[in-house]
Amino acid sequence: MKLSPLLLGYLSVLLLLSVPVSSSPCHFPAVVNLGDSNSDTGGLSAAFGPVRTPYGETFFRMPAGRYSDGRLIIDFIAESFGLPYLSAYLDSLGTNFRHGANFASAAATIMPQNTTLSQGGYSPFSLDVQLDEFLQFKSRSQTIYERGGVYRELMPRKEYFSRALYTFDIGQNDITAFSFLNISANDYIPNALNEFSSVIKSIYEEGGRSFWIHNTGPLGCLSYVLLRMPLTAEQLDSAGCAIPYNQLAQQFNRMLNETVIQLRKDLPLAAIALVDIYSVKYKLISEATKYGFEQPLRVCCGYGGGEYNFDFNVRCSDTAEVNGTNVLLGKSCKDPSKSIIWDGVHYTEAANRWVFDQIKGGAFSDPPVPLSMACRREKP
Repeated sequence: MKLSPLLLGYLSVLLLLSVPVSSSPCHFPAVVNLGDSNSDTGGLSAAFGPVRTPYGETFFRMPAGRYSDGRLIIDFIAESFGLPYLSAYLDSLGTNFRHGANFASAAATIMPQNTTLSQGGYSPFSLDVQLDEFLQFKSRSQTIYERGGVYRELMPRKEYFSRALYTFDIGQNDITAFSFLNISANDYIPNALNEFSSVIKSIYEEGGRSFWIHNTGPLGCLSYVLLRMPLTAEQLDSAGCAIPYNQLAQQFNRMLNETVIQLRKDLPLAAIALVDIYSVKYKLISEATKYGFEQPLRVCCGYGGGEYNFDFNVRCSDTAEVNGTNVLLGKSCKDPSKSIIWDGVHYTEAANRWVFDQIKGGAFSDPPVPLSMACRREKP
């Protein structure tokens, strides 16, 4: 059946009205982030002791609470909107929450772990705790804002919470949690993603409408995983990454995608972009020389040399007393800008910048919307 031009035009208007994102650049006055060390700007450091040199050496010229030599993807996101870098919610010194807050914690998981940080290596600030912190922040910040004066300058306005971009980068540590403890992924992942979905819905109920979610990266390309358990040659792919661990990451990402599809149905006023960080990072690692990087799996800040320059007992920034002098053992490489992996777990600033440049235009997001347009305009 041939449709009339008038009917075609009418259908086109309806289609445009159904698109959940704006057709013009968004104005995000604030960014609120929840996640793990991939986006932690000082949370775990504030709670359990500062990261030490050479962390932060490339950009900040000093440790800045980040597990990298410089900026993280979340820093580049803030920069792209002309906003200051996000202060960690747990950091009580020199913080400014006017344009958002960062609740991420290194070593955080979606599911709470039945172990302490010293016993299992996982943060007590799991995603449910980060949500509680956000809810408290949203409430208390407005009480403080009403005091006026300098307090008003350091706290977000009430309307910022509905207009903010909510970013998420978490899940990597959940995969190591269930795989290292030999727990079934088929049992763990659905429970974790149910928890993830619940957190998104809670923020939506608080007025959040714009969500930018990263899936998890190629875990099997990180030396702390590659050296954790014996791997045969058949278990390594052409890039040298561990196939079993990358398959677990891909399984998590497939189920995360299904979760986001359902969230879009359940939260009709939300704009939810799911970013394929896995594909971007694997592309960088597998084609490193093409993009100006060298030895993609070798750690920049590490100890011991060898194929990966990584030692579980001597990590980046670790020191030892030699002849009465404290000596830095976990040193950085000569040119971090040529390295992808910073300390065996995290990426260098150069790699983070490269990844951000790939994702900001929307080529790796679903829907394929640029970061600058990842919002929804509600009808007045």
